Amino acid sequence: MAGGGGGEELKLLGHWGSAFVLRVRLALYLKGIHYSYLEEDLRNKSDLLLRCNPVHQSVPVLIHNGRPICESQIILQYIEETPFFSGSGSTCTLLPADPLERAVARFWAAYVDDEIGAPWDKAFRSRTEEERAAWMGKVAAAVPGLERGLRECTDGGRKGCFFGGAGGVGYVDVVLGGVAPYVHAMEKVSGERLFDGEKTPLLAAWLERFGELEVARAVLPDVDRVVGYVRMIHAKNAAKGGE
Repeated sequence: MAGGGGGEELKLLGHWGSAFVLRVRLALYLKGIHYSYLEEDLRNKSDLLLRCNPVHQSVPVLIHNGRPICESQIILQYIEETPFFSGSGSTCTLLPADPLERAVARFWAAYVDDEIGAPWDKAFRSRTEEERAAWMGKVAAAVPGLERGLRECTDGGRKGCFFGGAGGVGYVDVVLGGVAPYVHAMEKVSGERLFDGEKTPLLAAWLERFGELEVARAVLPDVDRVVGYVRMIHAKNAAKGGE
């Protein structure tokens, strides 16, 4: 990967299994930016993480020349808007130039986090199968809306298969890309296919094509590792529920 210029210091505090961290790593890879990655033990958070993100005490945190930027979508926008990240020679732009198109991209990125990510996180941390099923029902109910968004962004598939439309991979693709390993893992863990080829054909095609990209192969963790992680979290939460 290309560097972004001399004299710049860039660190990313993360955890390998965090979809929020993965989206930042996807963006940095697409931009061709060198950075130092520091893996956090979320059960024993480092002093650096607690100092850099004292409010939420969570990952990801991007540290640019000693200054921390927190929250994944804010980090993505910082990467897109800061000249340093455009100096690597990469032609990748996450957000379109047109203000309306930028607003549309931000809308669907927010939809991913609010309507899919938030209930999925609740399901991930549920202590009973019944509670987990209820939250995953909310996730499944939101997927057709995202299918409609992808249809609009690609003109029904005539402008490619990514949310960036004719421009290729864009902001929403990176935001959603962080959960791609979990979509695959969910099918192995529960047998449920979230992006179904019959019900949501555009999202099913998106998932396949995104996984074939160089950036996905380079950044995203192995699905079997994610499956093991999900099962471990489920077992841990079930044990808490039985206390």
